[in-house]
Formats: sequence, structure tokens, C-alpha cells
Amino acid sequence: MVEDNAIKATVSPFAIREGEVKVFDGKDGYVSMNQIVHRINIGHITDVHFAILELVNEFEFITSRQLLQMLEWKHIEVGSQDKLNNKLEQLVKTKILTRYYFDSEDGKGIYRIYCLEKMGKYLLNSRGTECKWQPTDNTKPVAMIKKRLAGNQTLIAYLRKVKAFDSYKPKPAFTAKQSGKLFKASGGSVKLTKNNKSIEFVFEVIRREPDWEKKLIEKMRLYKDFYENFQIGDSGYMNMPQIILVCEDEKHMAETFKAIVMNQVEISNVKLYYTTDLRQNEETLAKTLVEFKLDEETKKYKMENIEVKLLGI
Repeated sequence: MVEDNAIKATVSPFAIREGEVKVFDGKDGYVSMNQIVHRINIGHITDVHFAILELVNEFEFITSRQLLQMLEWKHIEVGSQDKLNNKLEQLVKTKILTRYYFDSEDGKGIYRIYCLEKMGKYLLNSRGTECKWQPTDNTKPVAMIKKRLAGNQTLIAYLRKVKAFDSYKPKPAFTAKQSGKLFKASGGSVKLTKNNKSIEFVFEVIRREPDWEKKLIEKMRLYKDFYENFQIGDSGYMNMPQIILVCEDEKHMAETFKAIVMNQVEISNVKLYYTTDLRQNEETLAKTLVEFKLDEETKKYKMENIEVKLLGI
């Protein structure tokens, strides 16, 4: 597997491309549970396959590269990316998982996205694993899936590269107090612990989807409601988590900041930090966050890289 810092991409694979559509790349037809049970009994479907299933269930949508990184982190031996891809092919052929790719005028996407099928849910339930998957989950639009994938990449970067990493949540939930609305951070969250002190980072992924600024403002209003009315224990947090906005690229960070300021949805009691997909490929994440600061002389905002030693290796 190519290491993150060796990737020479200039555009995030999880950025929105014009006219992009999701294309089914799974298997049609019928597979019976008896056939699957037989494959388990003769050892064609093993505990490694179930470990893959559990990760797909946890993240909802995930790429094969992200799966390999998570399996390696969990010390589950799969051998190589090719061997993992063979196991994924087995799971797709038996309709335990299904697969999609993205297509646009620029051509096919370079990666496949894996998600559960009905048989996968049955198998997880048989082992006592909670699985809330339903068929309509696989109909989610491109932007929503790409937010999940970019969030996965961010969580994986933190668990692999930050020494203070403690734990992660793919779908942390919050309640906006005044509106009473329940909402989730699109990029997940991580808990970092050092010297018995902990802080949680919450990642909100922003994509240039249609009406993205309108959707951003609506989401920021929910965050603003949560943060500005925060009390200890709200949504399970003993301290206010640090919010980080994950954007498509450097220019998108400035566009996102401008939209937030122009629509007056800044959060009064917490700083907003920004990052991009490709910044997660750095060898260390210590200098991957950005803050917008007001220049007192020019009265204009400047984008500044900030160093967070806690995010070091």
C-alpha cells in the first residue's frame, strides 16, 4: 500500500465532480442463506470476512484502502491490498456486501465504495452485532457518501498518526437545545488523551454539492445552538468538543469561512478550525489545521496555519 505522504494527488478523490453519478458495481441475482452458510462451514467465509463486515457496518460507506488501513490498525492480518480485494469480491459475489463507483464526464472514479447488503445484516445480527442498515441506506446521494469517505480518511489519519489518539466515533450525535433537533457530525469525532487529560475533535465535512452554502448555514445553526447552550453532559460530552471543518481544498476553506461570516453563524464560545482532505496525507498532523484571523492593520481576515503539538507523532 502506498503511504499517505507518497500520494501526489492535487485534487481530493472525495471532492465533488460536476455531473457525477453513483454507479452500481455489485452483483444481481439471488443468493440463498443456505449457500452462504455452506461457504462459512467449508471455510470460504472466515473471521476475517466478518471483521470486514463489522467495519463496513460501522462506517456505512468505505473504500478498500480505508478497510485495509483499519484492519492493519486492528492487527487483523489480510496480507495485502490485493488479498483484501479478493475477499471483498467474495463478499460481493455472495451479496453480503455491494459495491459502487462514481462516474462523471471526467471518467470513472479510481476507487470502489463498499456497503452492506441484506445478507450482511443477517450475518451480523446472527453474531449479536447491532446493525441498523436498511436497503434505502444504499440510495444516499453522491455528496453524502463523499462526506462519509472524507470523514473516514480523517478519522483514520488521526488514529494512525496522532500519538495522543484514544478512540473514535464515526457518527457522533448532538442535540440542538432550542430547536430540539438531533443531528450528526458528518465526519465523525476522535478523542485524544495526554497526561490523563482528554479533548474531543468533531469533524464536519463540507462538500461543494448543489446549494452547499445553504446546507452549511443550516448545519452551522445547529452547531451554534448546541455550543452556545452547552452544559456539562450534553450529548454525552463532559467538555465542549473542538469543531473542525473539513473542506475539499485550500480555496474551499476560504469560501466556507466567508459563507459562515457573511451569514453570521460563527460560534461565540468556540474557535472554528479548518483543514482539507489532502492535508490528512501529511506525515504528521501537527500543522494541518488552519484558523482565520483578523489583521488589525488591514481589517481583513488572513488564513494562518497553526501548530498543535498534541497532534504530533
